[in-house]
Amino acid sequence: MKKIIKMAMLILLIAFIIIQFFRPEKNNSGINTHDISTLYPVPTEVKDIMQVACNDCHTNKTTYPWYANIQPVAWWLGNHVEEGKSELNFNNFSTYRLYKQYRKLEEIKVEVEEDEMPLTSYTIIHRNAQLTDAQKTILISWSKGIRQQMENTWPEDSLVNPKKRKS
Repeated sequence: MKKIIKMAMLILLIAFIIIQFFRPEKNNSGINTHDISTLYPVPTEVKDIMQVACNDCHTNKTTYPWYANIQPVAWWLGNHVEEGKSELNFNNFSTYRLYKQYRKLEEIKVEVEEDEMPLTSYTIIHRNAQLTDAQKTILISWSKGIRQQMENTWPEDSLVNPKKRKS
């Protein structure tokens, strides 16, 4: 029995070592040509909050912790970042259609109000990413303000997904 356990442990160790050579691509392009700030004002206080609580998962530049170099954690983090960017990427924001920008700004407001963002799995490790009530108010007000600006600038029907418009 001891021999079987030792063999199993050896196999697990070898597998662990082998998977270290298969790393996901890191999110470090830093390309921000189409950043939200090219379209809408992003005050310093909003930028500061986003830098700490949002940007690792919602931009093209992630600051990785040391443990992101260990598999399978790196795979999990890589998937997490890709999923976050697919939902909202502040660095690609100006490429979104107008109705999508409008909807994403509403989602920011709702996610922050309902404490859905930043994710608990992120704030457990990154304690400074936990938003205070004041920071939440700043983000929500900023999001509402941009949406109001859009409503004042664009016709109402351009802020709604054409597939969801009522006939």
